[in-house]
Amino acid sequence: MNGKEKHRQKRFSLSLKRVIDYLGAALMLLLLFPVMALIALLIKLDSRGPVLFRQVRLGLGERPFTMYKFRTMIPGAEQGGLSVLPSDPRVTSVGHWLRSLSLDELPQLIHILTGDMSLVGPRPLLPEQVEQMTAYERRRLQMPPGLTNFAVLYGRNRLTFEERMRLDVWYVEHWSLWLDAQILWKTPWIALRGEGAYTSPEAAAAAARRQVDRSAASALSDPPFLDPHVPVDDYKHGSRK
Repeated sequence: MNGKEKHRQKRFSLSLKRVIDYLGAALMLLLLFPVMALIALLIKLDSRGPVLFRQVRLGLGERPFTMYKFRTMIPGAEQGGLSVLPSDPRVTSVGHWLRSLSLDELPQLIHILTGDMSLVGPRPLLPEQVEQMTAYERRRLQMPPGLTNFAVLYGRNRLTFEERMRLDVWYVEHWSLWLDAQILWKTPWIALRGEGAYTSPEAAAAAARRQVDRSAASALSDPPFLDPHVPVDDYKHGSRK
């Protein structure tokens, strides 16, 4: 297969991905509407503040959009930093439950319908996070952000920022519909177990130490494909042990 044929095939696959995104998000919204209505009621009964948390994130090609999530923390909690530990007092009672099962992300199905997000893709980042990214890490912006992502399979919020960026870039460079299908299949089981819902102490410490002048991350080479039991240290430097 020559270069033109590969490019044509990838464009077709990306178009099909968009169709799957739209139909999948529409179906999920229809089926989960009663659950989302119940969640909204529980949030209002549990604590003061809006039902939805709104925040500007950057998507495909650094295009900004206002991302919605069910509110899991007290109003103004974002001023206390991005790392959220299991014992974080900013998290509400209902919020702990929502975060553990990743149900706080459900409103983002709306963004999939509008084309700002996809079912699978790198998670949308804050503008200040994107500003600190290296040229290598910015490759993750070549795909629309997703409701779930490749890093979920390897620990999600337990990973450091650099580790998640490397996984995101690997996903973009090795993307296929089959890869998306595997991530979608594995995500619900990981969410039900509550894996990676909170920042680990190690990841929080790494975030606190992070400097803008980090050295460029090296590209991944043959990472352990879709095996959540392989430690991150085995691949994060680009080689298996």
